[in-house]
Amino acid sequence: MFNGNCITCHHPTKTISAPAVVEFKERYMNAFRDKDEFVSYMATWVEHPKAETSLMHDAIEKHELMPELGFDKEMLKIICEYIYETDFTKKDVEYWRD
Repeated sequence: MFNGNCITCHHPTKTISAPAVVEFKERYMNAFRDKDEFVSYMATWVEHPKAETSLMHDAIEKHELMPELGFDKEMLKIICEYIYETDFTKKDVEYWRD
């Protein structure tokens, strides 16, 4: 799900049409060190994105608010767990595209 959807807008390490995965992951990990809190907050936010609850106000100003994607909460939690657990700086990870 991550590879077929998220990287369409979120490049692993470069900010192009939306913040890089490493950028938003770092921002949310600084706010939510605990994996369960990270996953819960991020999944809830992606389910219904709101500027008021984002930690990425600068990105919203630059790229606009992320649209609702229509994924159910359980799928979003799985994707957020993957984001939490993956080192996106390694080029040998399966998702990598330049």
